[in-house]
Amino acid sequence: MCGRFAREYTWAEIHAYYSLFIVPQTNLQPRYNVCPTTQVDVIVMGDGKRALVPMRWGIVPGWWSKPLKELRLATFNARAETVQTKPFFRDSFKKRRCLMPVSGYYEWHTTPSGKQPYYFTRRDGHVMTIAAIEDVWNNPETSERIRSCAMVITEPNKFVAEVHDRMPVVLEAKDFEQWERGDVNDAAALMKPGGEDLLQKWPVSKRVNSSRTSDDDPTLIEKIDPSA
Repeated sequence: MCGRFAREYTWAEIHAYYSLFIVPQTNLQPRYNVCPTTQVDVIVMGDGKRALVPMRWGIVPGWWSKPLKELRLATFNARAETVQTKPFFRDSFKKRRCLMPVSGYYEWHTTPSGKQPYYFTRRDGHVMTIAAIEDVWNNPETSERIRSCAMVITEPNKFVAEVHDRMPVVLEAKDFEQWERGDVNDAAALMKPGGEDLLQKWPVSKRVNSSRTSDDDPTLIEKIDPSA
C-alpha cells in the first residue's frame, strides 16, 4: 500500500503542469508526512477545465449511511485489480476519476532490524501524478458535504519490488485526459506499473514510521545510511 507521501510543489508549478483554471492566491506549505484521513490536493476535471480541490484522503462512498467513525476500512488505496468491482470504489472509477499530485511517497522494506522506510520520487524532478478516484458524501450527523479520494495502486515494477509489493499507478501528462475522460476500458489500460527508469529511491529516517511525526520536517526525505 501507499500510505504516506510528501508535498513540496508550489502553486505556480502545478498551475503550469496541470493547466489549472482556478488557482488560490496563497502559496502551498510543504508537507513531509501526509497521512490518510488528512486533507490532500486533488486535480478534478469539470466542464473541460481543471481545478485543484482539497479532499479527505480515504474515500467515503456517497451511499455510506453510518457515522464516519464507523468506517474502519482502509479506503485510501484502491487496487487496480478490484477497483472496478469493489462497492467502495466501482462507481467512482466509472464516473469520477481524478489526478493526485505528490512530490514523492514512502514505502517500507522489512529488514532484520525492523521496517526501513524508503522515499520514492520521479527521476526527472516533475510532480508525480497518481491516478485517483473521488466521491462526495453528506454526513448525516452534521450535514457537512465531504469530498474524498483514493489513489489507485498496482503491482510493482522490478525497481519498486526491491522494497515493496505494490506501487501507485503513475500517470504521464499525455495520459491525463485518457484517465479523466476515457471510458472504463481506456482508463483500465493505464493501470499498470511505471517504467523501470521512472522513479528513484533512497532510505530515509525511521522517524517517518510514526504518523505523529511532524508534517513540516524536511529532513524526513533526506537520504540516510541505514547501517550507521
